[in-house]
Amino acid sequence: MIPRVMRRQRLSLLTFLALLGLLVGLADLSHGHAAEDEDYYMQELLTREQYNQVQGAEQPVASIPDRQERPGQTPAKKAPKGKADTGRQTDKDTTEAKSVKPANKKTEKNKKNALKSPNSVSEGEGQYSSIKEECPPMGLETLKIDDFQLHASTMKRYGLGAHRGRLNIQAGLYEDDLYDGGWCAGRDDPLQWFEVDARRLTKFTGVITQGRSSLWSSDWVTSYKVMVSNDSHTWITLKNGSQDLIFIGNREKEIPVRNIFPAPVVARYIRVNPRSWFSSGNICMRVEILGCPMPDPNNYYHRRNEVTTTDDLDFRHHSYKEMRQLMKVVNEMCPNITRIYNIGKSHGGLKLYAIEISDNPGEHEVGEPEFRYTAGSHGNEVLGRELLLLLMQFMCLEYLSGNPRIRHLVEETRIHLLPSVNPDGYEKAFEVGSELSGWSLGRWSQDGIDIHHNFPDLNSVLWEGEAKKWIPRKMFNHHVAIPEWYQSKNATVAVETRSLIAWMEKMPFVLGGNLQGGELVVTFPYDRTRSQGVTREQTPTPDDHVFRWLAFSYASTHRLMTDANRRVCHTEDFAKEDGTINGASWHTAAGSMNDFSYLHTNCFELSMYVGCDKFPHESELPEEWENNRESLLVFMEQVHRGIKGVVRDLQGRGIANAIISVEGISHDIRTALDGDYWRLLNPGEYRVTARAEGYSLSSKKCEVGYEMGATRCDFTIGRTNLSRIKEIMEKFNKQPIRLPVRQLQARRPRERYLGALG
Repeated sequence: MIPRVMRRQRLSLLTFLALLGLLVGLADLSHGHAAEDEDYYMQELLTREQYNQVQGAEQPVASIPDRQERPGQTPAKKAPKGKADTGRQTDKDTTEAKSVKPANKKTEKNKKNALKSPNSVSEGEGQYSSIKEECPPMGLETLKIDDFQLHASTMKRYGLGAHRGRLNIQAGLYEDDLYDGGWCAGRDDPLQWFEVDARRLTKFTGVITQGRSSLWSSDWVTSYKVMVSNDSHTWITLKNGSQDLIFIGNREKEIPVRNIFPAPVVARYIRVNPRSWFSSGNICMRVEILGCPMPDPNNYYHRRNEVTTTDDLDFRHHSYKEMRQLMKVVNEMCPNITRIYNIGKSHGGLKLYAIEISDNPGEHEVGEPEFRYTAGSHGNEVLGRELLLLLMQFMCLEYLSGNPRIRHLVEETRIHLLPSVNPDGYEKAFEVGSELSGWSLGRWSQDGIDIHHNFPDLNSVLWEGEAKKWIPRKMFNHHVAIPEWYQSKNATVAVETRSLIAWMEKMPFVLGGNLQGGELVVTFPYDRTRSQGVTREQTPTPDDHVFRWLAFSYASTHRLMTDANRRVCHTEDFAKEDGTINGASWHTAAGSMNDFSYLHTNCFELSMYVGCDKFPHESELPEEWENNRESLLVFMEQVHRGIKGVVRDLQGRGIANAIISVEGISHDIRTALDGDYWRLLNPGEYRVTARAEGYSLSSKKCEVGYEMGATRCDFTIGRTNLSRIKEIMEKFNKQPIRLPVRQLQARRPRERYLGALG
């Protein structure tokens, strides 16, 4: 029996904790309504700053904390055993957590015998060693673990089932019944569990947890046990001596917490058993399991899903210094086809390095198109960065080995690879690590700007001009000028963005792709909806058919993007759209790099979201390379689709800035400094017109075939009479032309004679 005084004290403590939880819930918007334009990434960033004041992102193995603190709150001192109350933990749970005793000797004997049973964890495999080991993630986040391998005791509804309990999985802005942000138990009690079936013996070394991804709810587990089994019937709880191990979970819902087991344990099944949870929330989790599959060549599931690569490349994550060194190694291996340069500096002073791959590096060759890949505008989306580092290694090695496809690409194209647009953000994510950086750490530039959406909004400028019928009298339908306010020093523009714009204006790029992460889809312009106040709407460009082909060329050659049987990454099933989507029909975003590139330069730019996991473990890089290698090459080859040529005057000199128009497409492009141009088009017959200021226009039919290689379509145009008169008048400073005195004197007698005849 508990004395009455102690019961009153206990009730007072519970009341205090309930009030504290209510305040936290209100502060966390668990019962409020967030604004529609609330930046969910910023919510995590602010929480992380508070969280780091309390502890690091990694939590040690420990017993259940005595009470829950809000993020940023100093942890209280531990109370004496048996007197602490944690979240919704019951008296029975507290006693069990602090001092675990077997129910009887028979039960303990059965558990010991279970270790020797062939259908449970074997004695040699299940015993702890004195050395801690850490295995890579099994693949809940990367989808290597499929939905049928995930099970749970109960679920609140289908959208919060076990299949949603994956690390970093995201819920939509408006949560629905199908795609919510985690697994949530149907009941809140200590009997709930989340289970992973590895389908083979696996050496488990740790667990990573998050709370539920939600703008509207605050749900996370604060402590849990871990159990393993080989038959899913007999379960062994991880222990520390004679006591069950209680692992400290999360203090908020977004920052991942990793717990490494005191020693590895080998089994097929693993369960996470929540013991306490946030007092104002429910049992909800997102999980990743760290585990190494044991050798088993006869395992069907392993053979079916195994992807290997034969490319001998540097498959690891590179710091800024290591990236620079790797680029230098590639340049030294292939000095005749590579050149390293930088386009500027980041806010933190790191140079933005690019590598050029061409048979004449450093020189623009007339008639040779220029292509670019960029990556890392969001610093935490690391996969694209590593893919470009792998691509430059691959192209160098294959060129040296005589691969005809790579040699043709290098000799006929000037290729630029910029692997890290936001090196400051990457260094933040890299320092924490692939599993603990969460969904947004390092996303922004050092001064807090989203670089990919930091470009001037030229869509509004163009659409206003079209509405007022200024085109083509007052403005063009292409090369839209940057507004003056954007170029002022006070404008909120990242230094990285300014460097990108200067680079894009300097180089006559024809086609480009920026590699991003967190999804499996290719997006194409426009990225902003034309209708005001609409968040999703098909907003095609005049070159919509070309963009759709370009997007499909990447998605269709990717190993997973168009696979109808693949699981969705988060909330959108892009596979039914052939792995492509118009950016504005996904979510509207003004000032994107894609829209700016299309409206301000000749370059057609697309975004490739190359993987569900923004920052995959480096053990996943070989498979991700295999997923994307062919796509990266095929997309580069599309720069040779359409028409190309040179616009010259009657003396054979190239005319810069000449306008190339295609009948039926209200978007023109312009010639480069040497008069050469490239116009991306799908197969068909087109009426093409070349014109330049001071020259007469010229039109001709140009046919684009299905075979790879742009159709040659040159133009020769002459000066107009009006332009010649203007040129002569400018030569004489706009004054009447005066003949020499002798010529005038010679003409006077003739004039008098003619006058007499008259």
